[in-house]
Amino acid sequence: MPDGNRMKIAFVYDVIYPYVKGGVEKRVWELAVRLAKRGHEVHIFGMKYWDGDDILIRDSVILHGVCPARPLYAGGKRTLGEAINFSLRLIPHLGKYRFDIIDCQQFPFFSCLTAKSLAIIKRTPLVITWHEVWGNYWYTYLGRGAGMFGKWVERLVARLTPHVLAVSATTSENLRKTGCTQTVTIIPNGIDLAEIAATQPSDVPSDIIFAGRLIREKHVDLLVEAIGLLVLHYPQLNAIIIGDGPERDQIRLLIRARGLEDHITLRGFFEDHRKLIALFKSSKVFVLPSTREGFGITALEAQACGLPIVTVDHPANAVREIVEGKTGFLCALSAQDLAGNIRSALEKYGTMREACTAASQRYDWNLIADHAEEYYRAVVGTRA
Repeated sequence: MPDGNRMKIAFVYDVIYPYVKGGVEKRVWELAVRLAKRGHEVHIFGMKYWDGDDILIRDSVILHGVCPARPLYAGGKRTLGEAINFSLRLIPHLGKYRFDIIDCQQFPFFSCLTAKSLAIIKRTPLVITWHEVWGNYWYTYLGRGAGMFGKWVERLVARLTPHVLAVSATTSENLRKTGCTQTVTIIPNGIDLAEIAATQPSDVPSDIIFAGRLIREKHVDLLVEAIGLLVLHYPQLNAIIIGDGPERDQIRLLIRARGLEDHITLRGFFEDHRKLIALFKSSKVFVLPSTREGFGITALEAQACGLPIVTVDHPANAVREIVEGKTGFLCALSAQDLAGNIRSALEKYGTMREACTAASQRYDWNLIADHAEEYYRAVVGTRA
């Protein structure tokens, strides 16, 4: 048991914020910083993205670089070699310590097996946090043969521990479909409402904004096609696409092929997150035509800035959970329907801002950290 109220907590994920920016990295970092400020000893184990010693302390959080950083993607897909290498290199680093609790992110799966083995040896409770469940999508991603293996590993990890977290109801429901019988507790991701409130709007206005990794499942190509339809009604339409990823070159070529260079600005991620928030505040509509979202922090940040959300009504898209009649629009996976709903949002965004801002208030990171801390204490209390 921890001494007094202080817990020694380990987070495990192969990539670390802000060296890599994504929803999982953001969640781990935001929880880690807040828990450390509350007096807990918090460690993050991931690949090493910095020079110098393997162990780095930043904002009172202890970062462990378990191996040199390796590329996450090859040919637009997550590399198996990186996942296996990280899980093996994790053993001596994580095994060196005794923690009160280990919170391992479900992806890329093999690290969960390492964490489980060490948790047994150290008699430490293991929590696995699920951000999304792929299920049959494995076949699309890897093909039939390799997809069967990926799906089997996912189902195996779903049974590793009785302590299971999910970031959304969609993820929890899909986890049940894998045959998971454990109690699944939902602790959503959050946003920094104080930072959002303190950020001034950018002096670069836009009508439509997208932010996220440029991967196939985000369907940014459909957004480009939809904008091509919208400019017929809005000749001065201005959109910003923010992100990077394996689809970036194809998106740039599509913008050029459709003659939309004067309507769409394509740029990469910002080092300073406040610049993204500033652009949200100077825009009108946030569009995310994704068919695979475990949560959608960026969408929630846009909503907190008063932007209605247009997203795809797909069972694997958890962003649907924060879109109601007063806060956004759900559409089919087609450029025509996407364009139609964006047009509705552009016509109504002024009257939807207040509802959008109000809906986001329950997702403040400080509240989410409260829930996580309470959950960890309960799990630690079950240890013999």
